[in-house]
Amino acid sequence: MNAQADISIAQPHQLYIGGVWQDAAKGGRIEVISAHSEEVVATVAEAGEADMNAAVAAARRAFDAGPWPRMTPAERAGYLTRMSEVLERRLAEIERAWVEQIGALAKEAPFVIGGGKGWFDYYAGLAETFAFEKRQPLTDGPGEAVVVREPVGVAALIAPWNNPFGIMAGKLAPALLAGCTTILKPAPETPLEAYIIAEVAEEVGLPKGVVNLVTAGRQASDYLVRHGGVDKVSFTGSVQAGKRIASVCGERLARCTLELGGKSAAIVLDDCDIDMVSKTLARVISISAGQVCATLSRAIVPAHMHDKLAEAIAAEMATIRVGHPDDPEAEMGPLAMDRQRARVEEYIALGRSEGAQILHGGARPAALERGYYIEPTLFSGVAPGMRIAQEEIFGPVLGLMTYESEEEALAIANDSPFGLYGAVFTGDSDRAYRIARGVRTGTVAHNGFRFDPALPFGGFKQSGVGREGGESGLLSFTETKSIILPV
Repeated sequence: MNAQADISIAQPHQLYIGGVWQDAAKGGRIEVISAHSEEVVATVAEAGEADMNAAVAAARRAFDAGPWPRMTPAERAGYLTRMSEVLERRLAEIERAWVEQIGALAKEAPFVIGGGKGWFDYYAGLAETFAFEKRQPLTDGPGEAVVVREPVGVAALIAPWNNPFGIMAGKLAPALLAGCTTILKPAPETPLEAYIIAEVAEEVGLPKGVVNLVTAGRQASDYLVRHGGVDKVSFTGSVQAGKRIASVCGERLARCTLELGGKSAAIVLDDCDIDMVSKTLARVISISAGQVCATLSRAIVPAHMHDKLAEAIAAEMATIRVGHPDDPEAEMGPLAMDRQRARVEEYIALGRSEGAQILHGGARPAALERGYYIEPTLFSGVAPGMRIAQEEIFGPVLGLMTYESEEEALAIANDSPFGLYGAVFTGDSDRAYRIARGVRTGTVAHNGFRFDPALPFGGFKQSGVGREGGESGLLSFTETKSIILPV
């Protein structure tokens, strides 16, 4: 392991399959590049198709013949609690891995990584209240039925690079509680957190084959999705990849949950607190350098308030310090990869060519010569049909759009192929609720950017299929069976 000394992974050049650390069949390697130094910070094994076959076979054996699906939910919850306890000791390593791999701010890492660990606690607790079995009388004669929730089977868990630990944990914890066996497939750019999870699974004594780890690029990952031994695919990532996974799962009627992209709208009403709105929008688009699927990247504002809001947001953006992730004064770090910065710069150039005006940012910070940095950027004059208004940029780029009536604001918000998140800024909670009900999106917040692990999270339209989080996240890893009994 050649990452910093405070990330201690015992077998980075091996895969974890069937409870055993083993070499990749073809001995491949994946280099992990730091977003802030542009240097190789780790090298891990690269799985091929033979390794995918081995991982699926191990998970299949563990599900079909092993003890895990046959344990009680309380017994499985005990393992989740122990995993949380071991993860607690390794949080500093996971935080460092996030900083090293994608340039996340070190001062924000404890909050984000702690939230990821919280998934194990949340789902362990849910074992006590979730209705794995429900008895009910028959309606067409004597007798009763037991409606049971059983594990869906072997689940491939595919996480993205922007929040690799939190998103993988949010998939793994409910899958394990449901009784599934799993194959972890992290993004090749951010594999270190998944290695730590696999080591934790080994340390707490999970039965062999319940958790398997394969790190791979696109070709081998596609093979895993197509594998007939996989019953369920849980994927978070791009719309393009999600469509491919949906089509493959549809061909063989495998289950899938897809949490994809977003182009989330902040609808600003005329009674808003301008100072609060400007600070919130400028700061939200800068979280993880805008690399958050739910980030508020469209601000739909009253036409008569546009100039005042634009000035306030630009002024707030100007105070955001872009800097090294370990700088305690930094408020935004780099983008995760060179190709991601190139994508954002292409969209900034596109916005200019489409006729939008840059009020702040739009360039690389002059003082930061190394690392994939870019300034937070504010566009005004954005029309609903522009590509920068319709396509996910996945960077710190906010576009201002104007409206004359609430009906027009809703129409603009809904004029999008996405529907993942949204917000309404107003001093009137009744107006906020009414507007929220009209927005075609999976989550809407009032005067903020908030999440809760007990709530279902997912999107309308091209933002995905299914929900994660809360009871919905557990339900997605189950099948429903009705058992009809005599009197």
